[in-house]
Amino acid sequence: MPDLINVILLGIIEGITEFLPISSTGHLLIAERWLGQRSDLFNIGIQAGAILAITLIYRQQIWQLLTGWKDPETRTYLLKLVAAFVITSALGLVAIKLGFKLPTSITPVAWALVIGGVWMIVAEKLAERRPESTQVTWTVAILVGIAQIVAGIFPGTSRSASTIFAAMLFGTNNRSAATQFAFLVGIPTMFAATAVELLKIFASGETAQVDWSGFGVGFLTSMIVAFIAVKWLLRYIRTHRFTVFAVYRIVLGVALLGLPLLATFG
Repeated sequence: MPDLINVILLGIIEGITEFLPISSTGHLLIAERWLGQRSDLFNIGIQAGAILAITLIYRQQIWQLLTGWKDPETRTYLLKLVAAFVITSALGLVAIKLGFKLPTSITPVAWALVIGGVWMIVAEKLAERRPESTQVTWTVAILVGIAQIVAGIFPGTSRSASTIFAAMLFGTNNRSAATQFAFLVGIPTMFAATAVELLKIFASGETAQVDWSGFGVGFLTSMIVAFIAVKWLLRYIRTHRFTVFAVYRIVLGVALLGLPLLATFG
């Protein structure tokens, strides 16, 4: 029973943090220090649950993009999504070839949370100085693709934060429009990354001792919570800034940076 509770808690954490601009990777890295390390397959499973949730939320927009490609405006938007995805994939392959691995210590995550929080506040204020625009330019598409890799390299940065604010700073300063483009780009990107990791795990034969019940519970928990979290976020940003998320990041990051100091004096 305690382990099942831990599985549910990790699913909840993933569901809340995957698309909110506060970093799911950073939160899971921190949470697993108290709730126990999980297999790569489990972590992929709860991420897949969150991806499925966002796909369901944007199912109408996705269908329109796939069936309405004859419309010039729809086709251009779709091509920009493809361009951002291709850029992320290409840079991701370069990172893999260079042997990049995510850090496992909390300190870099804490610094990424703090720096990212400050950057969000500054970026939103700069974006608000420009006339509001819902247009996604090619520059925005390219920078969103690059931003996804930056988030992947530095845990704590947050994929959603980096992509949303890349869009807002460089042309799409309408919060809802920037968030939609960032999330739509994230769907194929995260599905592709999940598929690659799953193939690696199955090829290595690591599935023999998998706790499939825990996997299923984590997957469902993450999917349900992510669905609720994103629905709430999309309503919230229509009338509110991202400031509350930035402040949360800064407070959490500072608290994490203070943990070694507390341990020293404790």
